[in-house]
Amino acid sequence: MEKNKTVEEFISKKSEWKLELEKLRTIMLSTEMKEAVKWGIPVYTINEKNVLGIGAFKSYVGIWFYQGVFLKDKQKKLINAQEGKTKGMRQWRFNAIGEIDEKLVLQYVQEAVQNQKEGKEIKPEKTKSIEISSELESELVSNTSFKQSFEQLTPFKQKEYIEYMAAAKREATRLSRLEKIIPMVLEGAGLNDKYR
Repeated sequence: MEKNKTVEEFISKKSEWKLELEKLRTIMLSTEMKEAVKWGIPVYTINEKNVLGIGAFKSYVGIWFYQGVFLKDKQKKLINAQEGKTKGMRQWRFNAIGEIDEKLVLQYVQEAVQNQKEGKEIKPEKTKSIEISSELESELVSNTSFKQSFEQLTPFKQKEYIEYMAAAKREATRLSRLEKIIPMVLEGAGLNDKYR
């Protein structure tokens, strides 16, 4: 497999976990998966479908199996990092290079690749629609330039604004939020553009 330069840059910046990441990467590169960077971490794919990612945090390095729920996990290595939220993803964490058993990791990886080839996956649930707050609705009706600007936003940006307004419980909060977002919408900006 051809090495991805962006992955090399990612690993070089992780001085504390560099050896562990390089070892995990070597295992992944020994398979038929393709290497890429998505969401800021190295991700490995089969037929353009995500199989797993590797990453480093303060206290551990880990492998994220995107459809890890389907792995047999006879050795009990996998955890669900967000019980109740995460449906398919499972993690395998390592605290030192000596914990990375190449043969065992490769077994898990090969099983994950096979599962992906067989199409085993949990599809994300459809999110329920969110009701537009009366304050936002009123502004859309009474302010034509605001309405035009809002309609020109991408559906994602529109949803961000709708959720932001709907999350406010008190009318006073919704009104102050509306005041804040009107100039942003008129400029064509998304709610969280400055963080992207």
